Amino acid sequence: MRSLTYLEAIREGLLQEIKRDKKVFMLGEDIGHFGGPFKVTQGFLEEFGQKRIIDTPICESGFIGFAVGAALFGLRPVVEIQFFDFVACGFNQIVNYAAKCKYRWGANVPLVIRGPMGAGNRAGPFHSQSEEIWFGHTPGLKVVMPATPYDAKGLIKAAIRDNDPVIYFEHKNLYRRIRGEVPEEDYIVPIGKAKVVQEGKDITIVTYGAMLHKVLEVIKEKELADISCEVVDLRTIYPLDTETIINSVKKTSRLLTVHEDSKTFGPAGEITQRVCEYAFDYLSAPPVRATSIDTPIPQSPTLEDRYLPSNTDIKKAIRKILDY
Repeated sequence: MRSLTYLEAIREGLLQEIKRDKKVFMLGEDIGHFGGPFKVTQGFLEEFGQKRIIDTPICESGFIGFAVGAALFGLRPVVEIQFFDFVACGFNQIVNYAAKCKYRWGANVPLVIRGPMGAGNRAGPFHSQSEEIWFGHTPGLKVVMPATPYDAKGLIKAAIRDNDPVIYFEHKNLYRRIRGEVPEEDYIVPIGKAKVVQEGKDITIVTYGAMLHKVLEVIKEKELADISCEVVDLRTIYPLDTETIINSVKKTSRLLTVHEDSKTFGPAGEITQRVCEYAFDYLSAPPVRATSIDTPIPQSPTLEDRYLPSNTDIKKAIRKILDY
């Protein structure tokens, strides 16, 4: 076991899969000579050549469509979106074509679309969005968002080996900020399986991505020392691991969902509904959510901090549930 950053873990997973399977190749803007905007693919071009590491024009609709076609012919393309906000330019190719090929004629589309997303870097409304619910609402797609280096490596490898299209979100605020132990050998983290990161008995907190680290930070604060929190990291947004969530809520009888996506129609709404549908009789208090607010993401540091769910917001939500 070695300590790797979140970025290094993704990079190692990609390298191992390209070496393992000759059908795997990568394409995207500036991923070759430049090594990508965050240097995830630095050195890949020199090691694997231009046929497997392809620099594309600035045309998401074009190279995503190209990748879907390559996947239908049996290759395993990995598309990097330079900032995930720009995936909107290729939205039609993903949701109206790649997601529906298996349903329409039984065709596999072993495609991964990955790249940086998320706020906290003062990058403004066009480089900071959380887009998971765009794709989590589309049957035929799998949507994952790892929060730790171990899961980042295991999920990118699982995504590349999957025969369905997978949207793989990388929170850019975690790239070099988070470190963790990662095995050098081959392993995968199964898509569709959440993880109980910390066991507790008073309240279940469901979260994912960068918010996992904020939640773990908050529950260690002195003023919450008397509360036993169970923390569930979704890891996969769709398909949602309902079983793990329900089992946890049945144990604690309380639910808080924390995510960076905006509040209205965010993942918290679906999670809350499933808990109310399958575990309503176990609840001791109404479920609560701590999320970003329903505005575009500000570039101003003060406003962006207000936009995101804060430590104070999460603590207030926990107390609200327990005081009910």
